Amino acid sequence: MDIYTADFVSSYPRESLCPKDGIPEFAFIGRSNVGKSSLINMLTGKKGLAKVSGTPGKTQLINFFRINKRWYLVDLPGYGYAKVSKSKLKELSKMIEGYLMFRPTLALAFVLIDSNVPPQNADLEFINTLGAGNVPIAIVFTKTDRLTPGQLSNSMAAFFDRLSETWETPPKHFVSSSEYRTGREEILGYIEEVLKSI
Repeated sequence: MDIYTADFVSSYPRESLCPKDGIPEFAFIGRSNVGKSSLINMLTGKKGLAKVSGTPGKTQLINFFRINKRWYLVDLPGYGYAKVSKSKLKELSKMIEGYLMFRPTLALAFVLIDSNVPPQNADLEFINTLGAGNVPIAIVFTKTDRLTPGQLSNSMAAFFDRLSETWETPPKHFVSSSEYRTGREEILGYIEEVLKSI
């Protein structure tokens, strides 16, 4: 898939206020500081589309971007650690859950996993929650350029070993590096596949 246009639409504080035009949506979410903004910018080819920040938890609204006037890329707030109050974390969790569980036009949620860290309970629990809610998901391992092929293989194997405790068949997965544009064609190609199946 080629990206011809990628335009910011608006930000919303809850699912009920999001666009109701029926266009398919592909959401991106992960723990804070997983490299989500860099991945979004790499996929769209627009360096400043999503704001990259060194401060975890910067995204605090549901951000919509219209791609090729055909589908929405949805940038969701990170889950887990963020430099915000407990009440704000609760508010963000409610907003994320409301979107992912009840959004009728959500075609797929990409859950981003940092390949540089051991399997995190927050990631596993989040994926299990989406699975229990029948939310269609795919996994994207990020920052893979920081690992040797052997280290990456071991990291992914450790993650899927933990996931196999609750998943008989794991979700489809991709490896990515925003630095080297790894995974761009594969992820966009999968989005195209899903769009054709709708």
